[in-house]
Amino acid sequence: MSPNTITNLNRSVIQAIVDQINKCSKLNQLERICATMIKTNANQDCFLTNQFVSACNIFGRMDYAFLAFTQMQNPNVFVYNALIKALVHCHNPFQALDHYKYMLRAGVWPTSFTFSSLVKACGLVSEFGVGESVHGHVWKHGFNSHIFVQTALIDFYANGGKIVESKRVFDEMPERDVFAWATMVSGFLKAGDLGSSRRLFDEMPERNTATWNAMIDGYARVGDVESAELFFNQMPVKDIICWTTMINCYSYNKKFREALAVFEEMRRNKVSPDEVTMASIISACAHLGALDTGKEIHHYVIQNGFNVDVYIGSALIDMYAKCGSLEMSLLVFFKLREKNLFCWNSIIGGLAVHGHAREALAMFGMMEGQHVKPNGVTFVSVLSACTHAGLVEVGRQKFLSMTRDYSIPPGVEHYGCMVDLLSRAGLLEDALLLIGSMKLEPNSVIWGALLGGCKLHRNLEIAQVAVNKLTVLEPQNSGYFTLLVNMYAEINRWGQVAQVRQTMRELGVEKRFPGSSWIEMDGKIHQFAASDKSHLALDEIYLILAELDVQLKLAGYVPEFGCVL
Repeated sequence: MSPNTITNLNRSVIQAIVDQINKCSKLNQLERICATMIKTNANQDCFLTNQFVSACNIFGRMDYAFLAFTQMQNPNVFVYNALIKALVHCHNPFQALDHYKYMLRAGVWPTSFTFSSLVKACGLVSEFGVGESVHGHVWKHGFNSHIFVQTALIDFYANGGKIVESKRVFDEMPERDVFAWATMVSGFLKAGDLGSSRRLFDEMPERNTATWNAMIDGYARVGDVESAELFFNQMPVKDIICWTTMINCYSYNKKFREALAVFEEMRRNKVSPDEVTMASIISACAHLGALDTGKEIHHYVIQNGFNVDVYIGSALIDMYAKCGSLEMSLLVFFKLREKNLFCWNSIIGGLAVHGHAREALAMFGMMEGQHVKPNGVTFVSVLSACTHAGLVEVGRQKFLSMTRDYSIPPGVEHYGCMVDLLSRAGLLEDALLLIGSMKLEPNSVIWGALLGGCKLHRNLEIAQVAVNKLTVLEPQNSGYFTLLVNMYAEINRWGQVAQVRQTMRELGVEKRFPGSSWIEMDGKIHQFAASDKSHLALDEIYLILAELDVQLKLAGYVPEFGCVL
């Protein structure tokens, strides 16, 4: 057979294998392609191996990629680039950096694509000096003016908290595209420097939607909703990400009704939501307790063929549980084909909140049986379940198991649950000892839980200790003083009542912000607060309250006057 015939045969074989790689959709197909490459010696072709390594990257099978790579006699820069990129994608940054060294030793010189991947690898490595070394190689090989490489460096330094270095790279760029500008704006936002990000945003010759979204998200995270709204309203074109970012902005700042309003506006503008949008808006319904609206959105999810994945699924589980429909919450949970930690946390938390402590603990046992590792949130729900059911010993065991079996250090919220559990059970001395053993500084929630237990079991001595701590932590919170006054009043110690009231007057403590609640009627959310006279149906509401008061008295209800403040 002549050399030309062999060359033509090789080309036809290689093209056939390339076609197979392009059509490859299953792992067993990738395995057959690998075998064919070795059998025909086609694995010596750089273009083919490049394509094969890229396919291995998609499947996450670096073992096949290494098998093909190690059998090559002279891999070129494109093969090295594909392998380095795949290693970074599969979170093997050290191996990616090692293969860059092998590449240089083999006398193969890098391209801009090499450094784009290497800079990303440096972002995954905790040692900052490695990134600086790669930056030095960028200069050495003449890519200091390459836009993609420099943009990657801007992002690398910003993510590492080196905003000065990030800005220096940006300033030294001879040419910048919209992505370089957007990356620098995002860098300032990550550093919490909204002023610099806004100035740079105003200087941008061209703005893409990613930059607008970054600004909205940046203002949302510092609670400046008005500025976020201003940017959103000024956007020339809004895509799905923009609408979702604004919904998340309202949700992040606990403006859940506004989040629902943006979702409705989005639908009126014929913008189709995605799974991320749906998960966010379902979560907003959960916080509002808007069951009817939540049901409508669930129906919308099913009607429009959304994949009820772990994110939408966990949001639905949480929404139904918080809205009082535990049966629907369980139904969604058990219908999910795939369940991640968030799904388990949502259902365990839902069962705990509804007082089904033993069922919550049983669900936790099922979770452990399926080898899903719990996190701190899981144990908050488990300990809360123990608190609701008064399972003191079980709670103690779970609290110890958290650190012993799962190496989860207890946080303030876990101590809070334990203090609440012990206090409700009347073990106030134990609760006080637990607070004293804390490595963390106890906050107002922990001392408040202890105070609540003191009220329940009428322990004025420990209650005074708790109030003394609380007045330092939250000097303007009238609730703790109120609780102490009521405890003294219940046992007719009016002298102490007068003293606490005097202390409140001296400190200028008063109840400034009345509690509020809301209900959902006919798809609308109605909010109420004590002494509020702004509701449109005010007269009807007070008329019904008066009727209820009369009926309660006729039924023999006698109000308790122990609470005097």
